[in-house]
Amino acid sequence: MNKQQALNLLGLAQRANRLTAGEGFVLAAIRDQSAKLVLVASDASANTRKKFSDKGSFYQVPVNLSLTSLELSSAIGRKRSVIAVQDRGFATKLVKLLT
Repeated sequence: MNKQQALNLLGLAQRANRLTAGEGFVLAAIRDQSAKLVLVASDASANTRKKFSDKGSFYQVPVNLSLTSLELSSAIGRKRSVIAVQDRGFATKLVKLLT
């Protein structure tokens, strides 16, 4: 149930234009500190998971690996495996729902 609520919240954040999707854009959002939470698909490649985990820990941005790429893609309506949430309110609620 919490996972479904988190996916619904992701869709809402997408409609509110508070998400950044795609590896390059998410890396840039982490570097400029606009990303408040990074969601990496649990079935993404090991290299991708490590890259974003390392960047997240260096720039002190939380990284969550609890959703699959299919779940992330269906929530935002585009095929993606890496998403950055750029709103603190959405990020806080998503962390609460996914832990």
